Amino acid sequence: MNTQKKLAIIATIAAVGFQCSSPQKEDTKTIHVTYPETRKDSVVDNYFGTEVQDPYRWLEDDRSAETEAWVKEQNKVTFDYLAQLPNKEAIKNRLTELWNYEKISAPVKKGNYYFYYKNNGIQNQSVLYIANGPEEEGRVLLDPNTLSTDGTTSLGASSLADDSKHMAFSLSHAGSDWSQIVVMDVESGAMLSDTVDWVKFSGISWFKDGFFYSAYSKPTGSAYSGKNEYHKIFYHKLGTPQDADKLIFEDKAHALRNFYCGTSHDEHFLIISGSESTSGNSFAWKDLTKGIDAPINWVVNTFENDYEFIDNEGDVLFIKTNNAAPNGRIATLDTKTKNAALVEFITERDYVLEGVSFAGKNIVCQYLKDVASMLVVFDKTGKEIANVSLPGLGIVGGYSASPKSDSAYFTFENYTTAPSIYRHELTTGKVDLVRASTIKFDGTAYETKQVFYTSTDGTKIPMYITHKKGMQLTGATPTFLYGYGGFNISVTPRFSPVNTVFLENGGVYAVANLRGGGEYGEAWHSAGTKLNKQNVFNDFISAAEYLIKEGYTDKDHLAIHGRSNGGLLVGATMTQRPDLFKVALPGVGVLDMLRYHKFTIGWAWETDYGSSDDSLQFTNLIKYSPVHSVKDVAYPATMVLTGDHDDRVVPAHSFKFAAQLQAHQQGENPTLIRIDVNAGHGAGKPVSKSIDEWSDVWTFVFYHLGMTAEKTAH
Repeated sequence: MNTQKKLAIIATIAAVGFQCSSPQKEDTKTIHVTYPETRKDSVVDNYFGTEVQDPYRWLEDDRSAETEAWVKEQNKVTFDYLAQLPNKEAIKNRLTELWNYEKISAPVKKGNYYFYYKNNGIQNQSVLYIANGPEEEGRVLLDPNTLSTDGTTSLGASSLADDSKHMAFSLSHAGSDWSQIVVMDVESGAMLSDTVDWVKFSGISWFKDGFFYSAYSKPTGSAYSGKNEYHKIFYHKLGTPQDADKLIFEDKAHALRNFYCGTSHDEHFLIISGSESTSGNSFAWKDLTKGIDAPINWVVNTFENDYEFIDNEGDVLFIKTNNAAPNGRIATLDTKTKNAALVEFITERDYVLEGVSFAGKNIVCQYLKDVASMLVVFDKTGKEIANVSLPGLGIVGGYSASPKSDSAYFTFENYTTAPSIYRHELTTGKVDLVRASTIKFDGTAYETKQVFYTSTDGTKIPMYITHKKGMQLTGATPTFLYGYGGFNISVTPRFSPVNTVFLENGGVYAVANLRGGGEYGEAWHSAGTKLNKQNVFNDFISAAEYLIKEGYTDKDHLAIHGRSNGGLLVGATMTQRPDLFKVALPGVGVLDMLRYHKFTIGWAWETDYGSSDDSLQFTNLIKYSPVHSVKDVAYPATMVLTGDHDDRVVPAHSFKFAAQLQAHQQGENPTLIRIDVNAGHGAGKPVSKSIDEWSDVWTFVFYHLGMTAEKTAH
């Protein structure tokens, strides 16, 4: 994003922030930690003749009295340790100040109204607004902050009925993936009596006087760690109890498949997508003009490729797919033709197709080229018309268009520019700034560059590096390296107030775009999965070595962080190369690679990881499984991060990894675990909890990288 001058309007008063002193490693005192005693069991599993000890198996029971006591003891040690560190008050004050700016999403047209989310700054949850026009100030439709005293009830999916009279919402509590669907009268704001429970991994799609959704049966064991099986599609008619909901589809032969559904904008079709992992899906349609009992027509009933419904024109479906196109293409399907095949509409390009919108009389495709957004306009015949002129190098978010409107809206951001809202005039191609961010951070004082470094096998890996303009690199600059590398997910240059605290203090923020992600399509993703997973760790280690070689930092001033699959990344690299990093922060990580598939939705990750139930995959998994790779060596200063209600990556992963580190750490660095109580994997996390967590993270990082901060915010 080069054109930052427009966006710099947001910073008429530059934020002075903190001042960073030169790292004073020798002044950092050693704080000795006494860890709680963690009981060891004699549990041993036999994998194809190999015996593997699992002494902390009992920590998998995250609701037992013994585990709860362990959590309290561990948190006491961690928070007592953090309380002894300097800078925390200054960091929290400045982080709160930076977070406290108005955040508004691009408006989305649904029915007769426009909808957008707004957070006034530090509200725990963003508030949903309804307006009559795309640039009007609307009224509050639903404020999740009023639904719980601690801000832990969050709003997920929302869907407006075709007549614009009713809106359905999914609400989750304490960060859980489980949600409940409720229904509101749009005009009055009153809630109806309709409620649907035990919903997970579901959309909400209206049809006539009810809606389709996906759910599981009520759990018979632990709701937070029990395996999720037999996902089903239902139809709920307004004014009826849930037990009267009509079962639309289930697969009794395959317990570990998920089914997602959605209706077309004209309610002509119900689209069903089935999956048994995180990549590849089956695809089917049902003609709703013949009623909800109409037959289901399977176009694809295998899982080798991805198929995503875009929209329809009459009987023709438009589908985004990577079938015969690893970077993505658009195809059409004529539902009136028996046994119709997909027909090429917009061909694959050398860069990744991320999203497609029917916009006015045209189609707008969002591409990712070298980890930056492009918008390209096509007509309805598939002919390219124009490239949209974006504000600079960065990421388009929430591109919202309608076939009935001549204007579309989107947000644009990068590592130093907070999201602002733009209007795209579809008839002229003009892009105008509608609402600039108001954050008290002068992004023009920083620079971001993209480099390509060489990984172990010679592959070129992109990395974004951000720091103050004119910074003199000393070879010992505090540096924070982030990565993910999995599930075909692209890590793109998005703004976060969290990172500004580190940048203001003279830090270097680096993001490596590792294989396993989606930055360069399915081939890039596959190169970091299963037997190729070590490529991801090699890419991350090579990023660290590049930063050291190029004079940005050294091993005593380098911190690494990742969450979820990125938590695995940090756990694997810190156990493989404990000498390379000063600080390690594995967040909500998948850390026990032999048993991950036995909890909640973990089985769906086997396409990326493989499974220990297979002898070849077991041999690969145990080589890098963080829980099984801890040895008697000196590890970096480590703070494992998790939530006690995480039912995506169950906290047992983090519990067992922290216990292993504490039992085997040979150096003076602490190996702590911070367990967020009444919190989940991250979605819907209250702002207050996020500020608390990141205040602790930066306090820990600043201390161990030798950084200091002023105690005042501006």
